[in-house]
Amino acid sequence: MRHRAAYFAFDRFPSGKGSAVHIAQMADELFERFGGGLLGVLGGGGLPARQREGAREIVRFGEQIPNLIDRAEAYSAWVAALLKEHVESLEVVHVRDPWSALPALTVEGRRYRVVFEVNGLPSIEMGHTWPWASPATLGKIRELERFCLDRCDAVVVPSRVIGEAVRGLGAPEEKVHLVPNGADLPDATARPAGAPGRYLVYVGALQPWQGIDVLLRAFARLGDLDDLRLVICSSVPERRAKPVRRLAERLGVADRLDWRFALPHPEVAAWLAHAEVSVAPLTGCARNLDQGCAPLKVIESMAAGVPVVASDLPAVRELMADGEHGRLVPADRPAELARAVRILLEYPGEAAAMGERARARVAGGLTWTRSRARLAEVYRTIAPSDR
Repeated sequence: MRHRAAYFAFDRFPSGKGSAVHIAQMADELFERFGGGLLGVLGGGGLPARQREGAREIVRFGEQIPNLIDRAEAYSAWVAALLKEHVESLEVVHVRDPWSALPALTVEGRRYRVVFEVNGLPSIEMGHTWPWASPATLGKIRELERFCLDRCDAVVVPSRVIGEAVRGLGAPEEKVHLVPNGADLPDATARPAGAPGRYLVYVGALQPWQGIDVLLRAFARLGDLDDLRLVICSSVPERRAKPVRRLAERLGVADRLDWRFALPHPEVAAWLAHAEVSVAPLTGCARNLDQGCAPLKVIESMAAGVPVVASDLPAVRELMADGEHGRLVPADRPAELARAVRILLEYPGEAAAMGERARARVAGGLTWTRSRARLAEVYRTIAPSDR
């Protein structure tokens, strides 16, 4: 099968992470425009190396290489080989990271356009996810980012903060397009089986920059609310929760936590909808400040109509307003986080009103339909003629 469009991401797909939700939406918009396409992603975990879904062909890089840089280089070579097979038919290649962008930009004989989607900058992010990376390695990655930003035809970013970061690396203003994350407005859902009577909810992964330790310390300060529990809908497998569980034991809150691991996305929406408060305690680290972030958990909580207590970071302020859709609190401050949660619990009427306004905020401008329309405009700008 010859493809007119391709989307590549150095991410496992499908998965329980927010990145998989984003990939599905962006790839679907691309393939809808071009009548199908090639989706190249990471595999493993029993996922097939190749599968077809109508006009969409999914191929997965399955080599299990422990070293991240070695794995990224092998993945880039794999992407290059795939592109060579389709270089004559491709019109647009959409890439989600520099490991995908480099081969897309340098393959011999390319005539297609390249859209570089920047959700994060590895030169910053790897300092948190791969802390043993040397400054020299991070410097080389920064040069790779600059190369890709300079050579691509369009840059797509999910937040203004990330947009400023890529402009700081030399991306020209006219090349950068804001395509925010979105959410679908869920219908009314039944209360999840086994849900506590009253609970806070955290949704997402468990990396340190997510602030799960801050949340546990804040929850310990709510110990007098003996009917309140914390539900953690973790997007990663149970084995990766051991450090968090050890901290919960030390803080004396382990018996007040309910864990749900790698839930299907529709089930997460139900847990959000029936929570008292959704919490997004992102830390004030460079990963969240210098490159920005675009927390899908905040948008999906708002779409479910639940008030959000989140860290007061610039990227979060793009999505919600303090006192309007929930509460914004200083990052890395468990006492402030606990206080904001307590106030919402003490004033349930106002909390419910915040949830309703949050849902209306999403309906008015943060839906996936709106985001995909912006992405479609990017494609029209760089590849205006359909065949």
